Amino acid sequence: MTQCKPRLIGINHVALEVGDVDEALAFYGQFFEFELRGRHGDEMAFIDLGDQFIALSRGRHQDPDRDRHFGLVVDDREGLRAKLEAAGVTLTSEKRLDFLDPWGNQIEVVPYVDIQFLKDRAVLDAMGKPGLLKTEKAKGELREKGVEPPANA
Repeated sequence: MTQCKPRLIGINHVALEVGDVDEALAFYGQFFEFELRGRHGDEMAFIDLGDQFIALSRGRHQDPDRDRHFGLVVDDREGLRAKLEAAGVTLTSEKRLDFLDPWGNQIEVVPYVDIQFLKDRAVLDAMGKPGLLKTEKAKGELREKGVEPPANA
């Protein structure tokens, strides 16, 4: 038996507890363009993020999140900020774009172009985002990790 520990490679999905799956789909659908991957009746729904997904699970069991959160990557953070503000959604940070959904899940939103997160070009093409490119700063962060960004990144 090997003594090596498994290496973390990525996140397949995040599961969010919501009060009602249909209400959650409607809420997130106000702000994000997404594909519904599938459903399990009224208990769960799955929103595609290209090669990953978010699971919306019926039944919130804790108070609203304060420090606990997860980050979503988008192609237009400032456009999203405007939509959230217009809808009266509670923003929880002045510097970043963090918000609470109606069930108390805290979401941090970061722009794809500015971070070292790298989607495979085939996934971006399938998502209809073939021209999404990284800033030089983000490319530098990738290089510091030993990842050479493709020429079309």
